[in-house]
Amino acid sequence: MSETLRDVLAQHVARQPRHTFLVAPETGRTLSYGELDRQSRLFARWLRAAGLRRGDKVGLYLHNSYQTALLYLGAMIGGYVIAPLNLLSQRSQLAYVLEHCDCKVLFTAREYQKQLGEALAEVKRPVEVIVIEPDAPELFIEQRLPEGELEPIAADDPALLMYTSGTTGTPKGALLTHRNLVAAARCVAAWHGLAREDRCLSSLPLYHINGQVIATVAPFVSGGSVIAPHRFSVSAWWVLAVRHRATWINVVPTIIAYLLNAADPTREYRFPRVRFGRSASAPLPPEQHRAFERKFGIPVIEAMGMTEASSVVFCNPQDEAKRKYGSPGIPCGVEAKVIDAKTGRALPPGAPGEICLRGANVMAAYYKSPEQTAKEFDGEGWLRTGDLGYRDADGYYFITGRLKELIIKGGENIAPREIDEALLKHPAVLEAAAVGVPDPNYGQEILACGVLKPGARVAVEELRKFCLAELGRYKTPRQFRFVSELPKGPSGKIQRLRLATDAGTA
Repeated sequence: MSETLRDVLAQHVARQPRHTFLVAPETGRTLSYGELDRQSRLFARWLRAAGLRRGDKVGLYLHNSYQTALLYLGAMIGGYVIAPLNLLSQRSQLAYVLEHCDCKVLFTAREYQKQLGEALAEVKRPVEVIVIEPDAPELFIEQRLPEGELEPIAADDPALLMYTSGTTGTPKGALLTHRNLVAAARCVAAWHGLAREDRCLSSLPLYHINGQVIATVAPFVSGGSVIAPHRFSVSAWWVLAVRHRATWINVVPTIIAYLLNAADPTREYRFPRVRFGRSASAPLPPEQHRAFERKFGIPVIEAMGMTEASSVVFCNPQDEAKRKYGSPGIPCGVEAKVIDAKTGRALPPGAPGEICLRGANVMAAYYKSPEQTAKEFDGEGWLRTGDLGYRDADGYYFITGRLKELIIKGGENIAPREIDEALLKHPAVLEAAAVGVPDPNYGQEILACGVLKPGARVAVEELRKFCLAELGRYKTPRQFRFVSELPKGPSGKIQRLRLATDAGTA
């Protein structure tokens, strides 16, 4: 059985070298498994000539493209560690990651040189920046590279250094091995029944763990294909799905909200080739979940992942009759439990607490952070996720929030998601996020931020009355703020702590 990503590629090259792995819609260019193998070997020779050794870090600061996918997989296949950097990071955060990750070379595009240069000015170590054309058919010319075979690699060798979003503090580097990534991808492929005939349409960026493992490594391990546009476009989404024969779509709740809002109410949408959608990276409100399925005729499998677990944690069953709206599902490739956050004691079904994980796809450590690793792992290998929730009597998990995002009003714990979902029931609201803000009487009060649908209008008092009916007086937000957009990470996850910070400075 394949133990590394290189082993996986070798099997595909032996069986289906001409089969398409990647479709780049902007150019129409495709990448076969055989060509991926050839260009990965050239890339490894180039890195060796540049002075890098097996296990050295290679930085990636690019949007999705033909070459981004090649560099991402090619570095790991060659025995190096890829370190994708978030294009949405603030300068100080990007500078910290550049300093911490130890990448020796960094690939970027001309459009990102200015923001990258500003961050690099704060970095005290040398980083060689290589500016490329992301849609170029080939970067490395064989005749100019020294000969040499790939160095051996093992399943427990590091492959990916992925930094958490840093919304609750300094970003942490999750160091994932070939074993972690292959285990996670196999689990996703088996869970969804993925095969060589399947094609995933995903615009989630390759600098986020979902876009990496779910939309790229899982199709790669299963021998299928991925359609990877540069970015999400609501007007192009269904055109791409039909034109390139997608059989499943990888989305987040934000994409679902925008596709629903842009849909023609008089048109019946049906896409018979698309057998399911997979939504993760943030909780999917049940009302939007049901509305999407009704409008587009595509069953949506809600799931949950996290960087430290190679993006695989919970998933709803493929069987439609067994799915539960509002739940990310049952453990998928991991062991899970709910504990009392203060005592560490395991809790029974129905009792809320902190969710813990253990499994083959869970990382062993944070990069260069032994103290953080010791803090978040116990002696039996359980990872404390910081996510709050419970499991029901059927073993399905429900997420209620993050430990650091919990609103504590007058000593009462309030899950922000409950307020979000109430607001989303209002016909004028497209997106919503609640957050706790300081209050002299209660410790914290509730601020609700909302994005209205294009052309929609609603008075604050009308929204307050709506919340009173849905939530009751205690959980109804004291403050309402309308914004043009909510701050989000690359996967669409709302960054609540930024909302709280902005509220304090407004």
